[in-house]
Amino acid sequence: MKILLIEDELPAARQLTKLLTAQLPGCTILETLDSVTGAVRWLRSFPAPDLVFMDIQIADGLSLDIFRQVDVSAPVIFTTAFDQYAVQAFKVNAVDYLLKPVDPEDLQKALGRVQERRLAGPVDMQALVSHFQPARHKDRFLVKSGQHMVFIATAEIAFFRSSDGLTMAHLFSGKKYFVDHTLDELDSLLDPRQYFRVSRAVTLRVDAIEKIHPHLNGRLKIDVRPGAPEDVFVSRDRAGAFKNWLGG
Repeated sequence: MKILLIEDELPAARQLTKLLTAQLPGCTILETLDSVTGAVRWLRSFPAPDLVFMDIQIADGLSLDIFRQVDVSAPVIFTTAFDQYAVQAFKVNAVDYLLKPVDPEDLQKALGRVQERRLAGPVDMQALVSHFQPARHKDRFLVKSGQHMVFIATAEIAFFRSSDGLTMAHLFSGKKYFVDHTLDELDSLLDPRQYFRVSRAVTLRVDAIEKIHPHLNGRLKIDVRPGAPEDVFVSRDRAGAFKNWLGG
């Protein structure tokens, strides 16, 4: 079994590795990653593992943000310090979790449940993600317009585009403004029901989509309004999550 660990506490990662090698002789720990950014990059670059262990709170945020950026097809077991709210969310959504420090007997049971659920079909991870959404999302941005600063409503923004380290908001009106956030930061600031990170360079609002075309290698090509400076594609790895997002 090939296992990916997403854990930013080295002692916890070492303990879990020791327990797994004891209970699953011959298993391979593919990598230990400590951030959302690193995990997303890895999952986009390599074949899916057989199982993923995720700590909830990692170096650059919540590991649940990973599911907003990339499809995770492998079964997932979450590890967390005791938090009744978090534990309740896992129970409601039938997601496997382990309290830290991980108990060997609890690990054995979780591994058994993963096998049972693998046969029953995938768990809807987006339902779990919704439990951890911030109560509010950013509804306006302060931007520079000439010699002045002005507010623009988030709903006016068709898409955000990153280039040369700068992020520009493209409005439905055709106007463009630089914003003081990276696309990675916007992933957690924007309402995920309205905006989707279609690529490393573009985050798109649902209202901006005019047409969707199947393209080469499983990618999707999107016609947006207003027109983007370059063609907008959804990668093969993101296509499934994108279709799920469109379906609500």
